[in-house]
Amino acid sequence: MSGTGKREKQIQFRYYEIPQNQPLMALLGEKWVRPYGEGVEYLHFHNYLEIGFCYDGTGNVVLDEQIVNYHKDMFSVIPKNFPHTTNSENYALSRWEYLFIDVENFLHEVYRDNLIFANDMIALVNSRAYLLDAAGQPELAGLILQIMNEMRDKKEFYLETIKGLLLSLMIHIARLGSRHTGKVRKQTGGQVQIADVLDYISRHFEEDLTIGKLAAVSHMSETHFRRIFLKNMNMTPSDYLNMVRVHAACEYMKKSSVSMNLVAEKCGFQSVSTFNRNFKKIVGITPYQWKIHPENYEGRLLNCKISAYKGW
Repeated sequence: MSGTGKREKQIQFRYYEIPQNQPLMALLGEKWVRPYGEGVEYLHFHNYLEIGFCYDGTGNVVLDEQIVNYHKDMFSVIPKNFPHTTNSENYALSRWEYLFIDVENFLHEVYRDNLIFANDMIALVNSRAYLLDAAGQPELAGLILQIMNEMRDKKEFYLETIKGLLLSLMIHIARLGSRHTGKVRKQTGGQVQIADVLDYISRHFEEDLTIGKLAAVSHMSETHFRRIFLKNMNMTPSDYLNMVRVHAACEYMKKSSVSMNLVAEKCGFQSVSTFNRNFKKIVGITPYQWKIHPENYEGRLLNCKISAYKGW
């Protein structure tokens, strides 16, 4: 049973990093047996497709502007950049586990010789958010649980097994998108107004992006775009773009030893001084400090990643 509910418009960006050479990340185990939603008055969104499976508990999942009840043996499929949250009933314990999947990179790799087909499938996978009962979608639920168990056990050749299961999972989700079946929330309002530009920034942050260009992607005037973006994200388009660029710079510095000038250029900053200023504003330290001892600042970076309040 579903309904609609209004809440204060606050949204967090929770940014995850998938380990190198893996198509997904799994959040498994006792850590995810918890009361969900206690004291939380905001929605959040991610940079990857999120799939959650509920093993026990009741409550609701908020999908942008819709509220859908959940119970044991239900699962969620939530595209990247889609605002959502989970609330346990009376803040009681619920047991969930999660997968975060880099849909674009995975399908581009699988269909490297047919990128048009890959992009069509990506669009279908990311087109809708679902909260479904495993009894009504046994094949899809089974694939999710198999992948989670492979990630839990990590037996020999588990990554090869996961890639096969993951392709089947993507095909099943794309079929759902093409048939428009199940309990779904089509992206039609709320933050979805700027979903295209969030995706565009994630793919083109290294380019010289102007507010005018971003407004054009959203098919809005610059004034209207600035207002809608600030209303939905609680930060300006420029602040969001700089945040994405800083996160990309951290990844780049972890994986290479190139100069700061090149890092700044690769991540879309016009100069090293602009890079340094924005990096320190967001992370709290200079790029040089982070590069020397990134392990000392993981907590600081994590706090930065999950914050999308204006002024942070």
